[in-house]
Amino acid sequence: MAALVVYFSFEGNTKLIAKTIAETVGADLTELKTSKEYPKQGFQKFFWGGKSVLFGEKPELTNDPIDLSRYDTIILGTPVWAGSFAPPLKTFFSKYQITGKRIALFASHGGGGAKKCMATIKATIPNNDFIGEIDFQDPKKHPEENAAKAVEWAQKLL
Repeated sequence: MAALVVYFSFEGNTKLIAKTIAETVGADLTELKTSKEYPKQGFQKFFWGGKSVLFGEKPELTNDPIDLSRYDTIILGTPVWAGSFAPPLKTFFSKYQITGKRIALFASHGGGGAKKCMATIKATIPNNDFIGEIDFQDPKKHPEENAAKAVEWAQKLL
């Protein structure tokens, strides 16, 4: 099984989980990077993040192209923004045809919206075999507990 973990991390929470999962399953790891800088503090952070989701923004990705044909399993990670996935994943989904893959989903959040977020991803890339989903609340606040939860979940994907 060739696996790839693709994620966007705004404050490092999703990154913590993505690295743990990739190490657990021996997957390649790709962090989506954008040319756009999002505000990281105060009201602006929530305003710009929510606006980006509501207006369906697709920020430019600065990553090198990814050959998805090399992977049968793709594990996608995102923070929850306004009950949905972060806009860099929207760009990723529009840039790549993702069909016929085994897909696992994880989301990090500060207090909810993960189920809706994952349902939106499933609706966005429907022609795949969804093999698992999990959410993590405030991973960096409880790193050991969340890392253990990520390892246990990731082992079930193999």
